Amino acid sequence: MKQIFVNLKRFDVPRQLGGVCPQHDPLAWIESVIAQSVELGLGAHDNLALTYLLPEGLVPTAARRLAQFPIAQRKMLAVGVQGVHWDDVRPGKNFGAFTTSVPAVAAANLGSAWAIIGHSEERRAKMQILSAYDATIATNIDARARAATTIDQLVRDEVQCALNAGLRVLMCVGESAEELGEGTFEEQQPRIEKVLRAQVTNGLQGAERFLRDGKIVIGYEPIWAIGPGKVPPGREYIAFVSAFIQRTAHDSLGAKIPVVYGGGLKEENAALIASIETIEGGLVALTQFTGEIGFNVAQLSAIVGKYLA
Repeated sequence: MKQIFVNLKRFDVPRQLGGVCPQHDPLAWIESVIAQSVELGLGAHDNLALTYLLPEGLVPTAARRLAQFPIAQRKMLAVGVQGVHWDDVRPGKNFGAFTTSVPAVAAANLGSAWAIIGHSEERRAKMQILSAYDATIATNIDARARAATTIDQLVRDEVQCALNAGLRVLMCVGESAEELGEGTFEEQQPRIEKVLRAQVTNGLQGAERFLRDGKIVIGYEPIWAIGPGKVPPGREYIAFVSAFIQRTAHDSLGAKIPVVYGGGLKEENAALIASIETIEGGLVALTQFTGEIGFNVAQLSAIVGKYLA
């Protein structure tokens, strides 16, 4: 089963307020996105599942709109949330001291089927918080490594909370430019492996009982290549990394876990990504990158078509 995830970041904020939602009412917009997705047949593929990862405020509206369509038309469409807290609400325990955080139980109750966890933006935010309390992180390699381990452990706790709440998890991993370092690809490989081995094994620790039915997918983000003007990795690089992630996950949990490409699945690279045997899908952020950046369901459908061709 192939998996495509669409991470609609600040589509809860209209353009006139600084976001990227093309309509003044983001709730009406996400309803139209769901409806168009169904109308274009994106929920009826036999071998490809499509998940919209949304800001928390858009999840209930999207989930309700999706549920209004016949199951046959939406069977492969799902809605997810863009992260959960590393602790959760429990009967008889903490009933809700999670101001500003999204407990996994709440995300599931609002209509989420998935959660994206460990995204590069989330990891960066956690590193910024830790750096504010430890100035040596910015200059000391050992301190930065300890901070990265702490972040991996928080990601692990988030993964556990999401899985325990019945959510499926897209766990993201990836190396930064600093971690990649200089030199040839052969010289970089041991450094890449060190970073990804730690992120995968730490993040999935204790997740053995959730391996059935595709509850966990790993998203590979080449952080050093994401952003305007950056050169994406080639086929050899992605194939090497995705194969290593699969081996590492298997060694850690004893099972095959799907890996999707999180560096930006686009119409231009969809065929290339689809040709890599150890990649089973991708992560879409935008479909329009020039002029007024944004997202268009018809353009997403074109990406899906190129990927499945």
